[in-house]
Formats: sequence, structure tokens, C-alpha cells
Amino acid sequence: MQNYNNDNTARRYKAHVSILGTTQVHLRNPDIIAWWSAACPGFGHLLLSKYIRGYLLFIWEVIINVQTNLNLAMIYSFQGKMDMAKEVLDTRWLLIYIPVYLFAIWDSYRTTIDLNKIYLLAERENHRFNSFVLSPIEINYLDKRNPILACIWSLFMPGLGQLYIHRILTAAFVGIWAIVFFYQSHALEAVSLLFLGEIQKATTILNPQWLLFFPSLYGFAIYDSYSATVENNKLYEKEQRSYLKDHYQNANFQILKRQKVK
Repeated sequence: MQNYNNDNTARRYKAHVSILGTTQVHLRNPDIIAWWSAACPGFGHLLLSKYIRGYLLFIWEVIINVQTNLNLAMIYSFQGKMDMAKEVLDTRWLLIYIPVYLFAIWDSYRTTIDLNKIYLLAERENHRFNSFVLSPIEINYLDKRNPILACIWSLFMPGLGQLYIHRILTAAFVGIWAIVFFYQSHALEAVSLLFLGEIQKATTILNPQWLLFFPSLYGFAIYDSYSATVENNKLYEKEQRSYLKDHYQNANFQILKRQKVK
């Protein structure tokens, strides 16, 4: 097999294909990454493939959010019940929530700027990277996939879109937390009761504290699967272009600018 292996002979690599997924650096908008960190700490870092930091921040968000009853207070404030919102908030936990929340936004923004600079340097170096990996437990390779299809699978169940594009770590993490949120919020029980026409009972059984995690989780799963699919497709095209150029293009071939080719 003539597949190249990343062996640290280059100073910077643009991508790495492993059994757990395809990790790459590419240009990202720091404002968008920071926005996802604001929507839920950890999501911005997961978009950057900084998994350990993203996992820690997300778990921190869930634990502290539940302990402070923050989501419940937000729901009461949306309803104009400010006194009830103040009553349910636990300030002992809230005061340690704020610094970490701000750190997640700042760090994801700063890291995005750094990775953009690294990408520009790696693009100029233009070193080879592996495009195929075969192991006893998994196969991963670069190919083109449909971004819309990735979004549709994420709509069915968070994590399926990531599985479709072989982002195993993100898929497992998002899928496990989706199960936790479904169970704790009683969302599926409420849906079943809605089908039976028991609207009042369906509303009563819902746990709003856990239910409010779903908008950010579903939004992240859809956005991540779509953007990652688009970038993987670009990476595949670049790798194919480089391979064809190196193996099939004549060494004397020149592109004549501003001249018509007969």
C-alpha cells in the first residue's frame, strides 16, 4: 500500500486520517466559533477538534447549569416571572459558572485565530498527509459525501450526522448526551402522550431544566455535521488534485496566463 503516513517529517500537516475520524485545520470564522461557545461551552472547541477541552467544558456546563437551575430560571424569565426566576437560582453555583463561561468564549476565539495562522503556514508548506487508514476494528478514508444528508441524519438523532462523516469521537459524545437529555427531560414520553391527545399530561411530565439543552445540542449537531462534510469534501478534492498532478501531469506542462489555448 502506497499510502503516506504522517511521520513528523513536515513541520505542519493540514490533516490526519485515523480510525476515529479525519482531523484537519482550515480557515474558520472566530466569531462563529465564539458564538457556539456562548450557546454552550465546549461546542466551539469541539468544532475545532479540540476534544478534551471541549468535553471538560461541556460537562462543566451541564453540571453547573443543573445545580444552579439556570435553564429553569431562563424559562421563568421568558415568561415574565422574574420573582420565580430569582427564587430558583442557586447563587453558590452561579458565581463559579460565570468565569468558566467567559473563558470558553475567549479561548475558542483565541484558538481559532491561532489555527487559522497555522493553516496558512501548512498550506504554504503543502506537505503530504495520509488519506486512508485500515485497522482490525475500523476503516477510514477521504471521499465526498452529501452535506444535506448529514444534516438530515442529525435531525433524526444528534450524532448520526457525525457517524455518517466518520467523526467518531464527536458522534459518541453527542449521542450519549442526547440520550441523557431525552431521559431526564421526559421528552419522548411527552411526544407519546401528544400522539394520544393528552396535551395537558404531556406538558406536565416535561422537565424544562433538561429540555432546554436540546436547542443548542441539535443546532450544534446539524451545524457540525454540515460544515465538517463541506470541509472534508474540499480536503478530498485537494488530495486528489495533488495526486493527479504528481503522477500524471507532464513536468513541462505550463499554464499560460491571459493566452487562449488552441
